[in-house]
Amino acid sequence: MSNSDEIKLQPLPSPEELASNDETIKVTISLSRKTVDFFKLIASSHKTPYQKMIRRLLDEYVDRHKNL
Repeated sequence: MSNSDEIKLQPLPSPEELASNDETIKVTISLSRKTVDFFKLIASSHKTPYQKMIRRLLDEYVDRHKNL
């Protein structure tokens, strides 16, 4: 990858930012156990579904990279 192709990494959203509401569609995805366990742990401390936090993380990624 050349310097011009490098993606500048920005901090990921906080767990609080990942607990928002948006229109959704259902999909099936396989994730690693460590990822699911992590999100379940964090989500339980914020009293929100872990799937919602994963969805918001993916949404944030799309928002940051959709115009590249």
